[in-house]
Amino acid sequence: MTMAATAPQPLDFATLQPDEAAARIHRHSALRATPYRWPDPATLPRRQWLMGHWLLRGEVTAIIAPGGTGKSTIGNAIALSLASGQPLLGKPLHRGPQGVWIFNLEDGTDELERQLSAACAFHGIGPADCGDRLHLDSGLVQPLCTASEDRDGFTLAEEVFAQLAATIRERQIATVIVDPFVSSHAVRESSNEAIDAIAKRWKRLAQETGCAVVLVHHTPKLRGREATAEDGRGAVALRDAARVVLPLNAMGDKEAEELGIADPALRRSLVRIDTGKANRAPPDAATWIKLESQSLDNGDGLEPADFVGVATLWEKPDVFHGLTSWHLYMVQQGLAAGDWRESVQAKEWVGQLVASVAGLSAETDKGRIKAILRTWRRNGALAVEHRTINGRDVPFVIVGQAVDASGIGLGPHLQTCGAEGVERAGAAPR
Repeated sequence: MTMAATAPQPLDFATLQPDEAAARIHRHSALRATPYRWPDPATLPRRQWLMGHWLLRGEVTAIIAPGGTGKSTIGNAIALSLASGQPLLGKPLHRGPQGVWIFNLEDGTDELERQLSAACAFHGIGPADCGDRLHLDSGLVQPLCTASEDRDGFTLAEEVFAQLAATIRERQIATVIVDPFVSSHAVRESSNEAIDAIAKRWKRLAQETGCAVVLVHHTPKLRGREATAEDGRGAVALRDAARVVLPLNAMGDKEAEELGIADPALRRSLVRIDTGKANRAPPDAATWIKLESQSLDNGDGLEPADFVGVATLWEKPDVFHGLTSWHLYMVQQGLAAGDWRESVQAKEWVGQLVASVAGLSAETDKGRIKAILRTWRRNGALAVEHRTINGRDVPFVIVGQAVDASGIGLGPHLQTCGAEGVERAGAAPR
C-alpha cells in the first residue's frame, strides 16, 4: 500500500493487512505507554446493543449447541426479529429494524428459502415488514472460506474479509450470522492459534464495519450433560474471543418433570437459551424457545405440503400458578391432622395431600407437586421428621413455620370450600 504525502496523522493499524501492520510497527514506532486521558464518563459512547444483550455492534456472539437443538431455526428467528423490528424472541430491539445477513454454509438455497418462508408465515411477517434489510446466502452456491492451512501454517483470507466488509457497508448490514462456524474456514478445529486468529479477524471485521457477528458453533458429544459456554467443539479460542456466548439446550427430563410436562414430544420441542458469557452486560435470565412445525401450503394434491420447523418464544409455566398462601395453609392443616410420608412411593405420600388441596393429579402432575414441596421445604413452611417404624427409619413431612391464618383472608373461602377441604385432607388414605 502506498501512502500519499500528507501531513502526519495517527495511523489506524486496524485498516492494514497484518503483515504490513507488523512491518510498520517494527520500522516506525516503538511500544509506548499512553497516559490515561481522564474522559468525562457522561461523554463516553454507549455500547450499541442491537437485540437484548445478545448482539452488540463491533463484537462477536457465539451460539454453542449440540446437534438437533434448532440452532439454524433460532438463527432465522433472530434474523427476522432484527429485519422486521419485532421482538419475536422476547428481546428488545434497541435500535429498531436493522439489516441482517444469514450466511448458511450447509444447506442449499431451496432449503434455506423453505426455512425462512416458514418462519415468515408463522410470525406473519412479509416484505413490507422487512424492506430490503433481510439477506440470505448459501455457502453451497457462494462458498465462504476465511482461512486455509498447509504444512507451513495457516493463512487468513484477507481478500474474503475485504469483500465481506464491502458488502456489509454497501447493504448497511448490522448483523452477520455465519452458520456453522466450522464450515467458514479450512483449518484444524483443535488449533488454538488458527482459531484465535480467525475469531479475532471476525471481531476486527465487526469493529471496522460496526456490525455484530454471530458465529454458530457445535459442541462435541456431551454424553447427556448440558452444554455450557465452555463446550464449543475444538479450540477454546472462539469462546474466549466472543463477548457473548449463548449455549442452547433441549429441556431435560428433570426440568420437564418439575414443570409438569408429561408429553415427551412437547419436552423435545423446548429449548433453553442461556447467557453463558456476557462480559459486556448483566447476565440475562434464560429464554425458552418452542420449536413449532409450520406448513408451507405447497402441496399439489398428489404430494403433501412441506412442514418446516420454526422458533417461537415460550413462557415457562409457574409451578405455583393458581396457588396462594391459602393452599399452603390447607396443606399444613392436613399435615397437623394426619400422617404423611416424604417418599413418593408411599401410599400416604404427602403429594397426595397437596393434590387434594390444589386440585391436581398426584400422577400426571407429580413433577409439579414435587417442585412445590421442594420450595415449601426450602422456605421452611414444611419440615421432615424421622420416625422409627418396625425398626426402619421413615421420614414424615410435618408443619414447619405455620402460616398465620389471620393474614390470608380465609373468610368466606374457608366457609365454602376450605372447611370441606380440611376434612377431606385431614387424614392419610387407608
